[in-house]
Amino acid sequence: MNIQNLIVYQFNTLYEILKELDVNLNFEVIKADNEKSLKEKISISKKYLIVTRKQILNLDNQTVLEKFPIKLHKFIEKLNIQFLKQQFSDQSKYKVKDYSIDLNSRYIIYNNKRFKLTEKEVNTILYLSKINKTISVKELQKKVWGYQSDLETHTVETHIYRLRKKFLTEFNDGSFIVSEANGYKIK
Repeated sequence: MNIQNLIVYQFNTLYEILKELDVNLNFEVIKADNEKSLKEKISISKKYLIVTRKQILNLDNQTVLEKFPIKLHKFIEKLNIQFLKQQFSDQSKYKVKDYSIDLNSRYIIYNNKRFKLTEKEVNTILYLSKINKTISVKELQKKVWGYQSDLETHTVETHIYRLRKKFLTEFNDGSFIVSEANGYKIK
């Protein structure tokens, strides 16, 4: 299990309170007294959330706590929600070659350019990238489209043709998905 870290930045009172409750929390409580310490804690933490009294510029994953005292159970609930949002966001990113796919919004991104994908296009790219070999049209029909029939259909070919055309138009990449004698593959 990945440990989630709550970095309490320049807020000793809050750190002491949370440290007393540490056993009952779903995250590790870490103290950072200065910028150097904060950067060090961030660099060793894969999943973190910073709690601070003032917004820190150019840093993600922070919660600003302006009003103090607060109801502790509400605050912990808020932190747990922030960790869940962060986890959801992290799980939605998928890398294929130099491209990044946001599975939630179904955008593919490369060099600050992006375009929207359909659900079938996302599923096709994911399947081709996970298998990492040439996949036959019949296998794609079965695994991505759910077709069990032996009937001739050009659905897969049409979708892949359109997807390849999008990559060529948007990213000038005509070789992302290659057509081979026995199917398709991500090169």
